[in-house]
Amino acid sequence: MTTRLTAGFAAIILLMVSCSGPDSSPPDRVDLLVAAASSLTDAFGAIEAAFEIEHPEIDVVLNLAGSSLLREQIRAGAPVDLFASAHPEIMDTLVESGLVEGTGPVFARNALALAVPEGNPAGVTGLGDLARPELLVGICAETAPCGRYSRRVMQSAGVIAQPDTEAPNVRALVTRLEQGELDVGLVYATDIQARDGLWSIAIPPEYNVIAEYTISIVSNSSLPEQAAVFVSYVLSDSGRAILDQYGFLPPLGEDASRP
Repeated sequence: MTTRLTAGFAAIILLMVSCSGPDSSPPDRVDLLVAAASSLTDAFGAIEAAFEIEHPEIDVVLNLAGSSLLREQIRAGAPVDLFASAHPEIMDTLVESGLVEGTGPVFARNALALAVPEGNPAGVTGLGDLARPELLVGICAETAPCGRYSRRVMQSAGVIAQPDTEAPNVRALVTRLEQGELDVGLVYATDIQARDGLWSIAIPPEYNVIAEYTISIVSNSSLPEQAAVFVSYVLSDSGRAILDQYGFLPPLGEDASRP
């Protein structure tokens, strides 16, 4: 699948944005409920603030958690207007069941990295250290995208680890690393960049996995026009600049396939 918007999704965005142009009367302030992967916490917090300055009639309310958990909330009928997932396949399952309005675009990418507490007291140097029995190792649970990606990295590198912690999402894992409860963890590179108390150890490209983030409007959204405006902002130069600031990689070229 490519990073292009499907024709249906693109048409929805264009129609909804055109219906909320500058000549329309500003509506009463409304709450736009955005479910977003926990790894987007800092970047989407900044996007929320910048977006609301330009669109004071919209109050963005973020629900941040693991993408798999957010998917289950949407399946259960939670009042969500937009979903930003850290794994395209999670979004695809919602597309297939008609719960989101078509396949949204890949708006950002993210690499994995090894995270260690400041000073690297355990002397971690690379992926092979995940197999050291004396170390306290953390990864995300397999139900979370960061857990799926981490297992692919370890399998690719031939590393057999016995993690001491399987966190429900990457932010929970980062918190344990910050608190010194773990010697090393596999997380997104952006999560390390956002924390002064963590050091990053790069993963060789031949073993690494690049996560792709997609965003789509939920089919039963009560605010589809406002949701379309937010999607357009995320995809705009302003949104891209914020994502760049927080270390997210840009999408691949329009004709590039997913890894």
